[in-house]
Amino acid sequence: MITAICPGSYDPVTNGHVDVIARAAGIFDRVVVGVVGQPHHKETMFSTEERIEFLRGALEHLGNVEIDVFRELVVAFAHRWDAKAIVKGLRVISDFEWEFQMNQLNRHLAPDIETVYVMASPNVSFVSSSGVKEIAAFGGDVSALVPQPVARRFKELFPDGRPGTPENPTE
Repeated sequence: MITAICPGSYDPVTNGHVDVIARAAGIFDRVVVGVVGQPHHKETMFSTEERIEFLRGALEHLGNVEIDVFRELVVAFAHRWDAKAIVKGLRVISDFEWEFQMNQLNRHLAPDIETVYVMASPNVSFVSSSGVKEIAAFGGDVSALVPQPVARRFKELFPDGRPGTPENPTE
């Protein structure tokens, strides 16, 4: 049995994540979706438990996918599951730059684990968790970008949206 892991914060899971995980499930015997318990690089909007529940609902149709939380190096998580591969989705060039660096570090730490990149499908190549959160916070409709339980939760959190306009980080 060849196992792959799909690590991420999934804050929240998007249809882009589901696309990559489903495609990985078609390639590998078992896919373990690794939810970062407490990311060091960002504050999460949703609790670990809520992120797991969103993933369970979005992935229940995939019989060879499991979900687990990890708080160690991604390669240690891969070893814990006896995984041979780390699957990552790529949307844009900036994703590649970051993932290239991570790949080199991971290969240094665990040369026995390969990283496999899955290009985002065109219909979800523009979807990011941060973009979805911003749209939802300002009252926009994200129902075509995320699984329905996630869209419903955003409606609960931001029933009227925030006033103002999103900030342009380049200004």
